[in-house]
Amino acid sequence: MSQIENQEHSSEYAPVPIPHSEVRRSDVSPKQAKYQQRLISLLFGLSMLCAVIFVVAYVQIPIDETVSIPFLGTWSKMNTILGLSFGLGSFFIGAGVIQWAKQLMSHREMVQDRHPLRSPDDAREDAIAQFQQGAQESTFATQPILRRSLIGAMALFPIPLVMLLRDLGPLPGDKLFNTMWRPGMRVVMDVTSAPIRPSDIPIGGIVSAMPDGLPEVQEHDGNLNERAKSVVLLVRLNPDDIVSQQNPEGEASWDYEGVLCFSKICPHVGCPIALYEQRTHHLLCPCHQSTFDLADSGRVVFGPAARDLPQLPITVDKDGYIIARNGFAEPVGPSFWERA
Repeated sequence: MSQIENQEHSSEYAPVPIPHSEVRRSDVSPKQAKYQQRLISLLFGLSMLCAVIFVVAYVQIPIDETVSIPFLGTWSKMNTILGLSFGLGSFFIGAGVIQWAKQLMSHREMVQDRHPLRSPDDAREDAIAQFQQGAQESTFATQPILRRSLIGAMALFPIPLVMLLRDLGPLPGDKLFNTMWRPGMRVVMDVTSAPIRPSDIPIGGIVSAMPDGLPEVQEHDGNLNERAKSVVLLVRLNPDDIVSQQNPEGEASWDYEGVLCFSKICPHVGCPIALYEQRTHHLLCPCHQSTFDLADSGRVVFGPAARDLPQLPITVDKDGYIIARNGFAEPVGPSFWERA
């Protein structure tokens, strides 16, 4: 080995001098150590207080109440208090942990040489011993007031995060279970809103339809939520090809002269369905290829859909137009997790 290589090799593994540790007042003064304990516990206690303030402000302060702040203008009172309490609660926990580490935990410098990816067995045992020693020197086990106040602060800290989930939007209630279909409501053409007679649909034909009055509901609500639940498909089969002559509740057939009505929304993830195969009476979802047999009450014959396609019972009114006999007997759209 050359002289240069020897120099590089020796400099690579040369020991690095360690600066002398500075003695802290809390290391030599029990009174100062007690003071630091009380200070850190106070910081953790303030974090718990901030979490309580957050919850109280969220529940008690009206959302439209405002507060004027000099030089900053008018702010929402609720948002201001929520932001301050959550921010200060985070700060107090961080400040308490940092103060604990700086003033009470061991600050003795230690050097560990680099090793291959897997350390030798004796080094691994030494690491475990060092960990146990560090755990003992951290005073976590020997300082119950600090341990309990930290646990209390960390236990209350997630509460504001859980409370914020409520702001994701209003609870759906029973809106996912109901549509605007009602007994006697006409089934009309989608887009044109023209009423439909059974004779308007040839055998093998399929028509996209909706409940009468849906455009007015959309305009009033300002969204497409009801359309996403209430759109349907009308299909006309030869009555002899219909396998299920009764619905699941044992009542009379839900078709009228071979005309059947099904939800247009796939019960897998909610894709609109309109790919119909006349020869097999199968309806295919274009998203994930769930396939439903319309001649057998919309039964799932292939794909990931967890339940049959919801069917709407129909008849005709005195003018001969197709109407709903009842609403859907089950929720439409994607399957709920408890139904999977």
